[in-house]
Amino acid sequence: MSEHLADTTSDDAAREPSDGRVRRGDRTRRVVLRKAVDVASVEGLEGLSIGRLATELSMSKSGLISHFGSKEGLQLATIRAARAIFVATVIDGALETPPGLARLRALLDAWLDYSSDRRFPGGCFFSRACHEYAARPGAVRDALAATDDEWLALITRSVAEAQEVGDIDPDVDAGSLAFELVAYLDSANLRSLLMGSNEPYDQARHAVGDRLAAVSEASRSPTRSR
Repeated sequence: MSEHLADTTSDDAAREPSDGRVRRGDRTRRVVLRKAVDVASVEGLEGLSIGRLATELSMSKSGLISHFGSKEGLQLATIRAARAIFVATVIDGALETPPGLARLRALLDAWLDYSSDRRFPGGCFFSRACHEYAARPGAVRDALAATDDEWLALITRSVAEAQEVGDIDPDVDAGSLAFELVAYLDSANLRSLLMGSNEPYDQARHAVGDRLAAVSEASRSPTRSR
């Protein structure tokens, strides 16, 4: 037993420097990606470069290359970091609401808050990046498209769940309604940036509320209940 303890202690001592380097590397990566998502939300993913980030963060270019390997590697890591922020900011809290109209509205309101509060300086990170890469095939566009598909699928599923609990007219096409609702959000983000005003977000909230009221009132109409 004493020999086993000695071996374990020796192993832990040998591992400690390596673990410390891993932790420092993780901290460095988080700092870099936090800066990268802010830059990309304003200037686009094409505006990212390892050299620029190294200068702005007073780090060595070779050190950053060791973390990301290439500009595309940096861009893909930035998308993953932005997705994690989006999930934590918009989705996690809303999914605590029981399935139904309330959850759907919570998701849409959380998105409008995230965009209008400028969680990213340039508004919604993904709106900016998707406009930039929509017509440019490759790994970056694929990663953005996958994230966009996830968001639209979540809204579609939330609409379907609201139909299942009787909150929304079951005759409404869930995919089409989700497309409309997401379009209101995207329009508010773009027009707010162009106008330098939060008024488009108020307009989007009203539009979302009116559309949801229309499909929920239809589910409770006397003719349907008969």
